[in-house]
Amino acid sequence: MQVAEVEAFVAIAASSSLSGAARRLGVLPMTISRRLASLEEELAVRLVHRTTRSVSLTPEGELYLPYAQAMLDANEAARAAILSCAGAASGLLKVTAPTVFGQAVILPMIPELLEENPALRIDLTLSDSIVDIVGLGIDVAIRIATLRDSALVARHLAPNPRVICASPSYLQRKGVPGTLEELRLHDCIGLHSMPYWPLMKDGEGFSVKADAAFSANSVEAVRRAGKVGLGIVMLSYWDVRTDLADGSLQEIKLADAVPENLSITALLPTRQQVPYRVKAFLDKLSLVLATPE
Repeated sequence: MQVAEVEAFVAIAASSSLSGAARRLGVLPMTISRRLASLEEELAVRLVHRTTRSVSLTPEGELYLPYAQAMLDANEAARAAILSCAGAASGLLKVTAPTVFGQAVILPMIPELLEENPALRIDLTLSDSIVDIVGLGIDVAIRIATLRDSALVARHLAPNPRVICASPSYLQRKGVPGTLEELRLHDCIGLHSMPYWPLMKDGEGFSVKADAAFSANSVEAVRRAGKVGLGIVMLSYWDVRTDLADGSLQEIKLADAVPENLSITALLPTRQQVPYRVKAFLDKLSLVLATPE
């Protein structure tokens, strides 16, 4: 019995399809089918009912599933124990993160992470949409916005302050708002997922409607719109830190209100048997976040 065969069966159970299992494991559907057939032949039972549209577990498959998962967990724990002693991570690490944050923070740290862990491979998905990390077999998802209710395991990594800012050309043309009421009179560029800007005043929450002539569905588009002078933007510090540093965006501080802050969080599919490659990645990311430029 090979680990890859057991892994294929568990992936089929999680995805309810051979193609879904293939996507989770990064192999061809025929490979999944072949591994399943080999496992069923060795166990001398049928584990999965196959139809043209879907698959489902047989009673024997339902009985075998928790033992199969336990085998994979034990194998991963053994690998993690050995590799942690050797100080190296290995295998395929699948990560998803917001687009701008991933480009600005995660991508620059990957060369050093791979150099420190030669047996590690990284598959990075950058998206501003919420993805199904369980269905896609993602090891860890990085979130920099408000978390939705979820059965996933959340691990706080660092604070994520929001920043109100605009280009020097816009501020020269329209002036610098100094209060919440003055801000309401400006061109506030909206992100589709955040049409109202959340702020705190005297310990209470307030909001400003982002109703400029331009809005967009991506952080990158909003950031660039701010840089070319279309209006004021509210984004996370990690989205605009390089722009603040080079002066293409200038921070606006209000006398009577501050942006409501967020946190950077890692979402894991389970708290049990976290692979060492995930730990190595999160340790490196935490170090980067603790020492901002």
